Amino acid sequence: MSQRNEDLFARAQLRIPAGVNSPVRAFGAVGGAPPFMARASGARLWDAEGRGYIDYLGSWGPMVAGHTHPAVVEAVQAAAAKALSFGAPTEAEIELAEAICRLVPSLERVRLVCSGTEAAMTAIRLARGHTGRNLIVKFEGCYHGHVDSLLVKAGSGALTFGNPSSAGVPPETAAHTQVLDFNDTAQLERTFAARGGEIAGVIVEPVAGNMNLVLPKPGFLEALRAQCTKHGAVLILDEVMTGFRVALGGAQARFGIRPDLTTLGKVIGGGLPVGAVGGRRDIMERIAPLGPVYQAGTLSGNPVAVAAGLATLKLVEAPGFQERIEATTQALVDGLAAEAKQAGVVFCAQSIGSMFGVYFRAAPPSSLAEVMQCDQERFNRFFHAMLERGVYLAPSAYEAGFVSAAHGAAEIDETLLAAREAFRA
Repeated sequence: MSQRNEDLFARAQLRIPAGVNSPVRAFGAVGGAPPFMARASGARLWDAEGRGYIDYLGSWGPMVAGHTHPAVVEAVQAAAAKALSFGAPTEAEIELAEAICRLVPSLERVRLVCSGTEAAMTAIRLARGHTGRNLIVKFEGCYHGHVDSLLVKAGSGALTFGNPSSAGVPPETAAHTQVLDFNDTAQLERTFAARGGEIAGVIVEPVAGNMNLVLPKPGFLEALRAQCTKHGAVLILDEVMTGFRVALGGAQARFGIRPDLTTLGKVIGGGLPVGAVGGRRDIMERIAPLGPVYQAGTLSGNPVAVAAGLATLKLVEAPGFQERIEATTQALVDGLAAEAKQAGVVFCAQSIGSMFGVYFRAAPPSSLAEVMQCDQERFNRFFHAMLERGVYLAPSAYEAGFVSAAHGAAEIDETLLAAREAFRA
């Protein structure tokens, strides 16, 4: 990394903890100094030194149409010219809510918030307020934002309570969360058999994207729905990453699962801070001021962010959009696997919609334990070799990647050429 990025990183660390405002940006998992980005367009980024990269991070998911898409930028500029914030209702909020509910049929009512973390926090509160129960079930390796009750790691046994995975989370808060293994249907059923009457809700990424990309096994999501229905618990699908990425109607449409609540973010903001929680009318109408579950936010439904989201959703629902981006993503992972095989490297890759995962192991993982079996050191070498060749991947072996509609044959070919060299580095 040349001097300009290193100087910025050193300067940032004087005033910002670790020099970054979100931990993984510090490159702690892969080593080295991060490039400081200056601009972006389409499928590419340029750093403070003017060096360009093909981007497979997409701001961690929202840039499904590509960076600085003209339609999105125009919408943002028009909204900003009228007002940066009202703190009062606007017609555009209604339009975004209507669009989300139309595209994701399980959402009968929706409330806009400012982030995916806030959406998850609100969904958990709604589940507890609706059921009058306290216990929340989550899955090891799934991330739902930095909410106290969800920053919990697995306990010492299958049916034990979770333990805090962050300082500052009281043990008594973690005690209301139970952590299970993703894709373990038998464990899920045992848990409901033992504690079903205490469980307020289950929250899950239907396709995990925060322990790299992990797909649900056949029957796992169906078992979640069945157990929640049987025991009166609220099923929450965290579609912050998967919403409008794995299918137009989200993972719930792709897998045919109807949750009680859904959390959204990323794409519905088009790159600006927006989140949403929505679902069944009877649950959503427990939220203030209609019901006793309190939630509020000064910048919720911010007009500039809403404008970006509306413009992005119009692009995403255009005929052929999903099919094209999925085909591009499939071409990427097939090409990477072929290049690794030619180089004699133990490697595999998979995708769903426009999300993908790369793994330095023989077969795609189905749980966090299997993700942890990947060769971390080999990934770190590959990451830096790709970065040196102008390809920007997520700076961690435990994060999914994203393709945008701006990625085309030229970008895929350039990426695979870089990978051919990187696998041999």
